[in-house]
Amino acid sequence: MLTETARAFASTRWHSRAHQSRANFERWQKRRLKTWLQKSVPNVAAYPDPVSRLDDLPIIEKADLMGAFDQYNVPRITAQNAWQALSSGDQIGDMIVGASTGTTGNRGLFVISQQEQYRWLGTILAKTMADMLWQPQRVAIILPRNTSLYDSANRTRHLNLRFFDITQGVVAWIDALIHFNPTVIVAPPRILRHLAEADIPLSPKRVFSAAETLDPIDETIITDRFGGPLRQIYMATEGLFAVSCKRGTLHLAEESVFFELETVDGGLVSPIVSCFQRETQIMARYRMNDLLRLSATPCPCGSPLTAVSEVVGRTDDTFDFGATFVTPDVIRDAVVQAHPDIADFRVVQSGKSTVILTLPTSSAPDVAARAYDGLRSLFYARGVCVNVNLQHADLTLETDQKLRRVHKDWTG
Repeated sequence: MLTETARAFASTRWHSRAHQSRANFERWQKRRLKTWLQKSVPNVAAYPDPVSRLDDLPIIEKADLMGAFDQYNVPRITAQNAWQALSSGDQIGDMIVGASTGTTGNRGLFVISQQEQYRWLGTILAKTMADMLWQPQRVAIILPRNTSLYDSANRTRHLNLRFFDITQGVVAWIDALIHFNPTVIVAPPRILRHLAEADIPLSPKRVFSAAETLDPIDETIITDRFGGPLRQIYMATEGLFAVSCKRGTLHLAEESVFFELETVDGGLVSPIVSCFQRETQIMARYRMNDLLRLSATPCPCGSPLTAVSEVVGRTDDTFDFGATFVTPDVIRDAVVQAHPDIADFRVVQSGKSTVILTLPTSSAPDVAARAYDGLRSLFYARGVCVNVNLQHADLTLETDQKLRRVHKDWTG
């Protein structure tokens, strides 16, 4: 199986090599996508016939996939079978099943083969640690759920990977993390910020933010403590979608995923993904609910892969005021830019015209007033009448759910 890892590693490095022309890359990608459409896609019940063009397939969403899960994977594993397997492990026969953490209460499932597991390993190593593999590395994965995907890394000679479960709380594993002394850390920004502010004695060579939106207020604190640039891994239940290069620029993983980018207000895009390296569970024209801002300039690293300046947030956290919508990044900036002392906050739309702004209890009165006025001014400029309620709370580290500073908790 490690042969599959080596093959994926080499392929990823070759097709994303610096200074290759975008036109050459797209020609290769088009051929690879066509082969997948004709040979792999028809192996699942949802798409019984080979197609030549991606446009011949319908766009699907999570509800479509989860409502007929067995129709989209080759071994015909049902959602019920997958959930039962996850209650006692993560395998059904030779197949590996996994699930999202369920940010919105609507958890997603995936199923992959052993071969795809090692292919994934080769791809992510090529994108994150290709220049470090000449000597042993200790990689700490700090995430909410373990999976045997990570176990495959420990079968390579130079990697020692250890998983730390966020949901157990930092106290449960912090001593073990310090003793492990990782050279690489992969964790959500809220955990990285906690480690930075607590001045935990760690000296990783490389740090990756993953599993949550990386806000600038967190990035500054993390890079001041660990050095930079802080790199990102943009990955979801549906697959690996982007990884930062050495320059810190996030690049779409177009060697394995074809992205259709739908334009959204404010110069943002929302991706529809087709994962043409996956053969067990077919992800074809799957609409994500993420909002991305593409980079206006090419990355100096010379990669032919599309550069992303920011993963803004989720489409379902866009505030809805009837005829007016306000995306999470705009709301975040209105609060953060109101005063330089604002280091944390929460903004929740709790009703049709009600927004709750929460600041730390330690916030000075003038800081709170500026943040409140900044948010009200934003909505006034958009022509919407909104009741902004200011409150204070201890914004402590949350380990039982993802951090979403801007959150819509209302459906009209």
